[in-house]
Amino acid sequence: MENLLNNFDSLCFDKNLISIKNKIVSSERLNLSDAKNIMTTSDINSLGVLASAKKEEMHGKKVYFVVNRHINPTNVCSISCKFCAFGKPKGHKDAYEMSMDKILSLVSNELKEIHIVGGLHPDWEFEKYLEIIREVSKNAPDAHIKAFTAVEIDWFSRISGKKVSEVISSLIDAGVDALPGGGAEIFSPEVRKKICTPKTTGDSWLEVHREAHAQGLPSNATMLYGHLESIDDVIDHINKLRILQDDTNGFFAFIPVLFQPYNTRLKNIKPFPFSYDLKVHALARLYLDNFPYIKAYWITLGEKAAQVALHYGVSDADGTIMSEKIIHDAGAKSEIGHTRNFFVKMIKDAGYLPVERDALYNELNIYE
Repeated sequence: MENLLNNFDSLCFDKNLISIKNKIVSSERLNLSDAKNIMTTSDINSLGVLASAKKEEMHGKKVYFVVNRHINPTNVCSISCKFCAFGKPKGHKDAYEMSMDKILSLVSNELKEIHIVGGLHPDWEFEKYLEIIREVSKNAPDAHIKAFTAVEIDWFSRISGKKVSEVISSLIDAGVDALPGGGAEIFSPEVRKKICTPKTTGDSWLEVHREAHAQGLPSNATMLYGHLESIDDVIDHINKLRILQDDTNGFFAFIPVLFQPYNTRLKNIKPFPFSYDLKVHALARLYLDNFPYIKAYWITLGEKAAQVALHYGVSDADGTIMSEKIIHDAGAKSEIGHTRNFFVKMIKDAGYLPVERDALYNELNIYE
């Protein structure tokens, strides 16, 4: 950290960032006012230095990635969020339901992480979802299964009549190793009304993860940004995650997810400047001092922007994914998947050390 922060005070032109630097050096926790100063600074280069210094204090030059695959068993969904282009009502010409054979055809022994999320199908019983997990687990015994958002778990509770705690216990018994953390969107009730009215509330999302952590099921956490939220909404969202992590210590990574408007009912929203992306990722690293990892979700950011984000506090470049649908249905311009070699080169070209991991962040290979 010290090498990165040499001469920081003389090069930084935002005195608020100098104050934040002093807190970081003395291991003092940032407050809400500091978060506001991060999100409003115009000294974006100095902010990157601060976030990189914090990341390197935690992980050195290591940046992680995983060989994984996303599987979305169905896009049939009982709710219709304005920001989403993936979900379709039953009977829609673009609606689909994967057979078990199709799902298992996407599974291979090479995978270290299998990410399973989908729509809230009006006709599928909870047992069907459990059977998917059991079969995938049986056919990929060496892969960790990261499955179902808090929104899906809340839905499973409703359709099964089980308590959320019972649903989570059943998922663990079936073979779920972690929760992916999606569905958080933005916790602000006012914004949620505008972008995802029928969806599980932000408070419910937090309580599902609290219960998962209590049962020993770790998770990631996400935030959808770049739509109708304010800076204060971003800070509130991240602060609520920090509070929960203080209580449970069950989160692995925080994942900012850049909104893709193109094929949604919010398609008229103008893109935010790239500096906003960098501020969000830097804020996450500096404010979420109790989260081990900050992830750059290249699917939404794009590959080049994700590479730049490695210099703004990001320590995880996500994974190969192989065939992403949810974000691409909304119009993402990135590739639908990448190879192991792509990530090794991307991370090395940014000046960092690529480390292949599994879903639980065990280190599998270091690419010197």
